[in-house]
Amino acid sequence: MRIQIDDLRLLDRLAQAPSLSAAARSLNVTPPALSARLQKLEAALGVALATRSARRLSLTAEGERFAQEAAAILARIEALPEAFQPGEAGLTGVVRVAAPFGYGRRHIAPRLARFAKRHPGLQIELNLLETPWPDRHDSDLVVHVGKVRDSSWVAHTLAPNERWLCASKAYLKARGTPREPRDLLDHACICIRENDDDATLWHFRRAPVEGDQRAAARDAVRVAPAFTTNDGSVARMWAEQGLGLVLRSEWDVKEAVRAGALVRVLPGWQFDSAPVSVLVPTRKGRSPRVQALLAFLQDSDGAAD
Repeated sequence: MRIQIDDLRLLDRLAQAPSLSAAARSLNVTPPALSARLQKLEAALGVALATRSARRLSLTAEGERFAQEAAAILARIEALPEAFQPGEAGLTGVVRVAAPFGYGRRHIAPRLARFAKRHPGLQIELNLLETPWPDRHDSDLVVHVGKVRDSSWVAHTLAPNERWLCASKAYLKARGTPREPRDLLDHACICIRENDDDATLWHFRRAPVEGDQRAAARDAVRVAPAFTTNDGSVARMWAEQGLGLVLRSEWDVKEAVRAGALVRVLPGWQFDSAPVSVLVPTRKGRSPRVQALLAFLQDSDGAAD
């Protein structure tokens, strides 16, 4: 049989979309028409590419493999015009980026603006989401804060991003300043739900002493949340208003600490870091425009904020 480009797009969209209906909308067809096309392709290949239930459609192992190959082929086709342009100055097409709301607004959006000025032929799409990973598999690059648990994507570190424990001066005056992590059991803590992490289990270790290269033992404390939110900016605001202690990314609280709105607590202890990474699916079929943006984000000039 001969595979058509429409067959590649079909599996590519099915892998990206949260439902069959969403995939049908993205292809501008009806769900029954999309289902019929899928059945025809399965019959021609002689394998099941998806399993269907009353509520959803899931790709089989063969379907996942077909979708991965389809994505790589479509990326190469889309990148063909760039191969005949003189260098990066001729970059064209669409680059889709997904990033968390806070970090995306403050750091990624300004960098994309500078990148776009260098490459006016590009169309850039920025999707800001609570959980860009793993929600946006249709993106060319995904900016992620925290650990990465998918080996099929390649992670490139943008910033190490320590996490700081902070509180307002008013809170510390009223409740006292913790001297060690176990003291947090007697304090109001503000917890953030993100990336399916355990929001109330805070891991820590003593900060290294200068000249001592031995790593301190890692420990953890289970805090009782006084407040919980899925928005880091809200958590920081609550801490600034004196409602409790918050464990937040350095990039988000550094300015508040500098301005005196927050005070860093337990600086002699290190809490688990949440490195900022930019993820790309694979090296296979990566277009020149994606390569250019990845290099720009990693470059010191691109990283300047």
